[in-house]
Amino acid sequence: MTSFRTLARNHDFTVLWIGQTISELGSRMSMFVFPLLAFQLTGSALIAAAAESSHLVGLAVTLLPAGVLADRVDRRLLMRFASASGALLYASLVLAALVGELTLVHLFIVAFLTGAGVAVFAPAEISALRTVVRSEDLPTALSQNQARQHVAALLGGPVGGLLYGVTRWLPFAADAVTFTISWVLLGRIRTDLSASPTHKHPREDLLAGLTFIRQRPFFRVLMVWAAGANLMVNAVFFVAVLRLIDSGVDPVHIGLVETAAGVAGIAGAIVAPWIIDRFRTGRLTVVVAWSFVPLLIPMALWNHPAVVAAALGVGVFLNPAGNAGIGAYRIAVTPADLQGRVQSAMQFVSMSTLPLAPLLAGVALTGFGGAPAVLALGALTAAVALIPTLSSSVRSVPRPAEWVREEQVAVSV
Repeated sequence: MTSFRTLARNHDFTVLWIGQTISELGSRMSMFVFPLLAFQLTGSALIAAAAESSHLVGLAVTLLPAGVLADRVDRRLLMRFASASGALLYASLVLAALVGELTLVHLFIVAFLTGAGVAVFAPAEISALRTVVRSEDLPTALSQNQARQHVAALLGGPVGGLLYGVTRWLPFAADAVTFTISWVLLGRIRTDLSASPTHKHPREDLLAGLTFIRQRPFFRVLMVWAAGANLMVNAVFFVAVLRLIDSGVDPVHIGLVETAAGVAGIAGAIVAPWIIDRFRTGRLTVVVAWSFVPLLIPMALWNHPAVVAAALGVGVFLNPAGNAGIGAYRIAVTPADLQGRVQSAMQFVSMSTLPLAPLLAGVALTGFGGAPAVLALGALTAAVALIPTLSSSVRSVPRPAEWVREEQVAVSV
């Protein structure tokens, strides 16, 4: 298994990773500030929530066509377009604030369009990653990507809040700079990232990606499980936080729960390549699917910040290895000319359940009360874990060394 130090010698991956790490941190700051600024402009909590939702809507409605684009257009051009658009959009908020013309409509438009930009970037990045990184390096590369997401999640809110406290346009100025840095670094990628020529109608291209997933049990199972797991894990987080709030725990200790989860995610990403290298990818995926279930028992029995932080931290610790391992295998067995469409379709379905997580958490707490709600979600999480557990197409995935060898043999035949 490739080490982080060895992968750092890959020039194109390094500039891609550094650029996107900086940009993702900036985006997390802006996502944190969107509802704060919307509330300041209107005094409405509903509109504040809608500001963040508009970003997610832009992401959702653009993902599928973005996947088609990623398989038809030069991936580097797409990523640079997304980065340049982000820089200009956030700079427009700064300019509007400086001249005293910042409006709610402007904020919503930028939130929507930057969400669309993220959607354009994501499948293009995965397609580029498959080109600039060898199959045997994919688990380590995806582990690094997991680490950057946890770092951005950990630092984005506090840094964004700090800058917002100085002046409300400063987080957007910082984000415009991060997107500019990403645009510059993407221009230094040397590998040819042009897509395979195609003459099909975009609708046919989209259907080809969906057909590829539908005809393969492994991809069907992975798609359904990802959607269910995203729903349940996020619902568990919401319930944990809502129970602490309801019991009168102060915001500082609640914040430390999220900090503990973020630190655990970073630690898990660091050791993920070592874990992936030593266990069969399919079995590791099943273990990760069940990892949250036993942890919900102490959370149900003791509604204390330390218990919640420890339980969620242990669960999050294994996630990077599971995500990177099965994600690397999925990328490795997807044809190069379908990478964008398959990635965007998988991400679209897995994200589709996220808006339901707060609703599920609220219904569980209202209907069952604190501890029974956690146990009910635990039962549902166990049901979702059965999806990969009962799938031979997932359980049979071997260690990376074996599936990389099989891929090399298939190419040579």
